[in-house]
Parts: sequence; C-alpha cells; structure tokens
Amino acid sequence: MFEILLAMIALLVLLAVGVPVAFAILAATLIGLLAVGDFPLHVATQASFQPTGDFLLLAIPFFILTADLLANGTLGRQVIGLATRIVGRFRGGVGQSSVVTSLVFSGVSGSAVADASGLGRVLIPWSKKVGYPASYAAAVNSSTSILGVIIPPSIPMILFAATSGASVAAVFAAGVVPGLILAVGMLTACWFVAFRNGFPRVRVKLTPKRLAKDLLLALPAIVLPVLMIRLVLLYGVATVTEVSVLAALYAVVLRVTIYRDLSVKGFLQSVISTSAATGVVMLLIMTSSALSWLLTVQAVPQRLAGLVLDVVDAPWLILLAMILLLLLVGMFLDMSPAILLLTPVLMPLAGQIGMDPVHLGVVMVLSLAIGLFTPPVGTTLYISSAIGEVKVEQTVKALLPFYAVAIVVLLLIAFIPSLLITL
Repeated sequence: MFEILLAMIALLVLLAVGVPVAFAILAATLIGLLAVGDFPLHVATQASFQPTGDFLLLAIPFFILTADLLANGTLGRQVIGLATRIVGRFRGGVGQSSVVTSLVFSGVSGSAVADASGLGRVLIPWSKKVGYPASYAAAVNSSTSILGVIIPPSIPMILFAATSGASVAAVFAAGVVPGLILAVGMLTACWFVAFRNGFPRVRVKLTPKRLAKDLLLALPAIVLPVLMIRLVLLYGVATVTEVSVLAALYAVVLRVTIYRDLSVKGFLQSVISTSAATGVVMLLIMTSSALSWLLTVQAVPQRLAGLVLDVVDAPWLILLAMILLLLLVGMFLDMSPAILLLTPVLMPLAGQIGMDPVHLGVVMVLSLAIGLFTPPVGTTLYISSAIGEVKVEQTVKALLPFYAVAIVVLLLIAFIPSLLITL
C-alpha cells in the first residue's frame, strides 16, 4: 500500500506544479511501479495500449467532429436565434437562451468543453451587448455547458461504459432525465438571478411566421439527437460507434446540400481540431489505464471498499461519501482521467451497497461535471471567463445559484434512482 500512496503523492505534486495531466499520471504510474519492483515495465505498456483498441471508443472522434461541423456553421446561429425568440423575451431570457441552446447541442457534441468554447464565443459577447454583466454571461455558459456530458451522446459516459463494462445504451438512457431536470433547474436559476438584479429583457419580435421559419432552419439540429437516441436506445439497429459515423456524415451532408456553407478548408479545419481533441483523450485513456491497472493488481479498490465499510455501515452515508469524493476529485482533475481512475475504485464499493453500475455511472458523470465549472481547475469556468474577459473570481460569485441547482439535482438523482430511465 505504501507504493500506491507514494504514486498518489507524486501525482498530486506534479499536478500542483502544472505538469499536464496525462504526463503527471504517467510519471506517477512509473514511480509506483518502480516502488513495487516486481512488475516488468512492458506489462504496464500493454495495459496502456489495450483499452485503445476498444471499438466503442471510435465513437469519440466522430461525435466531436459532428459537433464541430454543426455548431460552427449557419445551423449553430439558427439554433441560437430560435432559442432567443422562444425565451429571450422573458426575464432572464438571455441566460435561458444559453440553456436552451446548450440543451439542443448537448444531443450532438457529447463534450462540455466543446459546448463552452463553441457556443460561448457567440452567446457571451451577445449577452454583454444587450446589457448583461460579463460575469453572469460567463457563469451561465460555464454551468449550462455540462448538459453536453449528461444528455446522450456523452463522451464521459462512453468512457465509463468502456471502463465498467456497463451497457452504453443503458447509461445513455439513464442520463436523459437528469439532464432535463438540470436544464429546468438552470432555467429557474436564470430567471431568479435576472429578477433579483433587474436585468433587461430582449425585445425580440415573435410572429408565427418567423417562429416557423426559425424552427424549420434549426430543425436538423433538433432532429439529430432524437434520431440517435431512437437508433441506439429504442430500436437497437446500430451501435453507438455506428451512430456516431452516421451523425458525422449527416452533418457533412447538411452543411453541403442545405446550408451550403462548408468549404474544403473549413472541413479540414474541423478534422484537424477533432484529431487534436481525440489525441488528448486517447493519451489520457492510455496513461489512466496504466495507473488503473497498477491500482487493481495492488487490490486498492477492494482495500478501500473494506476500509469504508469498516468505518461507515449505512448505505446512504457510503453513497454520500462517494459523492463528496467525486466532487473533490472533479475540482482538480478533468472528467476523462477521473472516470478512468475512479471507476475501478468505486465499482466494488457500489456493489457492496447494491448500487446499479448504470446508476453509479450517472452519479459519477454528474458529480465530476460540476467540477468543470468549479475552481481551481474548472475547464469550462476558465474558458467562459476568458471569452467574457472577466476575472474568474467574479464568475465564481455569479455561479453560486447554479452551484446550488447542480448539487440539488445531483442529490435527487443519487438518492432517488427511480428517476432514471432503465433499459
């Protein structure tokens, strides 16, 4: 156990001094292996490469490419325009437009970071232009972008399914209701903050003809997630990977034939950005898999489960302890490595209290997603603050109502599993 403790200390120290996450995990794994002394290093190399051959992970680059193609074209602007016409006229409508837009694109991207950066470049400057504080605009964008990892398709859910062995279709289905509940909570928070501070309303002309036109132009983005969910969850005629390829092809055909705004240069830029994002994810998978393998062979998950059960025996307290651990880890570690590292650790503990693996997956994803807009290492928090040209501290202050909503929804989902759709 001393060897694992040494590896964890090394990981924390390396992260604290700013070493990139993947390289910090790799260095910690090597330190742990050298401290153990009995394992040949080539075994760790094999453990690193083995998960990258999973057919399921091929869905990740295609979902990223789909999101990049749709969000950066005319379709993305049409969705934002439609959301503005529907809710922009109400108190807090500017923030609610961000929620609705994120809700639509959450069924396309599967990535909170992609939504925060792509949609934020449009929504945050627009919010500032109509008179909303930059801190509020950044807060709304950073918090609502996590809908992209809760409502399917979700890249973190794919990683959880690949790590735990759970059905990806079942995990996707279980994420629908939590995502919708969170969206309603965020809409309410936007109204409350705007009402309390007297934020202005946006005067948008709404006529049946204009609404019908906007709805027609934005319909392809709305239809895509519905089609994907039906193909994967209801009919089962295609795997998640196959659906991701069809979604990317769908995005290309839309941009070329209907919107006619996709050039060869634009397509190549999307492919390049997708390749870079995929490379980061795969590197994290490789290094995290090596560390997970070391934890497993050292029986750390079983020891941790036994230690927790010796200290706490009530299932609800164990579940609460798991949530606190996930929230704490999410504040310092990105979702992908956190899921890859913690899933093998928490699965035995969840089994001890009778928690279904699919339920655990949703709780893990939602808990770690909150860390994306929580300091000190919140990715969507820093992206949104940079776009809004506002200090992170000011954004965090504006985020307080959204933290409250997210925590309440997390506790509801954790302690009332009947809210989840089961397959």
